[in-house]
Amino acid sequence: MYNREEEILEQYEVEIRSTAKGRGALNCDTDKGTMLLRQFRGSKERAVFLYDILNFLYEQGFTSETIFPAKDGEVLAKDEIGDSFYLLKNWYLGRECDVKSRDDILSAVSLLAKLHSLTKRYQKEIPEFLKADSNSLLNEYERHNRELNKVKNYIRNKNKKNQFELLFMKVYVNYQEQAKAVTEQLKSQLERLGEPQKQQMWGLIHGDYNQHNVLYSQGEWALLNFEKMSYDILVQDLANFMRKILEKYNWNTGLGIEMITTYDSIRKLLPEELEQLYLRLAYPKKYWKIANHYCSSRKSWISGRDIEKLEKVIEQEPQREQFLKLLYHFTN
Repeated sequence: MYNREEEILEQYEVEIRSTAKGRGALNCDTDKGTMLLRQFRGSKERAVFLYDILNFLYEQGFTSETIFPAKDGEVLAKDEIGDSFYLLKNWYLGRECDVKSRDDILSAVSLLAKLHSLTKRYQKEIPEFLKADSNSLLNEYERHNRELNKVKNYIRNKNKKNQFELLFMKVYVNYQEQAKAVTEQLKSQLERLGEPQKQQMWGLIHGDYNQHNVLYSQGEWALLNFEKMSYDILVQDLANFMRKILEKYNWNTGLGIEMITTYDSIRKLLPEELEQLYLRLAYPKKYWKIANHYCSSRKSWISGRDIEKLEKVIEQEPQREQFLKLLYHFTN
């Protein structure tokens, strides 16, 4: 594999000084700086789009990766033996966003707001394959609701229930009611939204915004790994990042509101976006994830880790409800 990657690097107008393996990619020290070679599993059209949008962000002064084209001008380099394709990107050396640091978290939120503000200025036509279905979140919630009901029916029909199943059923009604209420409110919002509001709420999102893709390098924050970029509701990035952080901080209300106000200070949030943010955080996703893992695992043996996760979700529920109550207040 190493020799194959070396052969792929020969397709680029770059002098390789040294290479090192890391996270499914090849880190390269070159005469043009640090670069990273990684297999690309998307379409050529997606790669071409990424090349263009990353160049656009770079021209706007945003610090992120850019794609280095091959000698023939193609965005992707082909591995003739394995019939696969690779991207060579400029890379940054530094430290990841530290989720134990409030300053780092808020810096990451600021970076996200800047990204969204800039992508709204991108004037070129968005390819159809990037566009999410306007009902994708509603369809997802309705599917999750059916899955939760399926797990409930399975456990209820068991004669002898284990510790996990007893605990799951003890709180099922509460989370089932939450899931149903959020789904109905989302359906109502979708019916109310006009085209001008949709235009403002939608844009190019990173698609995988987390602390691992936010790097502090040479005195500035850089954003990496745009392969999952899509055209969707912008606050999806913010909601996903907030959920991961707040779960680590026991749904700390102060931190949660500070993350929202930090984003809002750079890119003003519409009332409809605040409602969408609420709807994404209010759905009991962690409870569903645990249920889904139980459903797909061997039920004759329950992992102690699954019980611990469920106990933690239940333990955090009062703080979660307190935060959501305050966030809901801002949506009305």
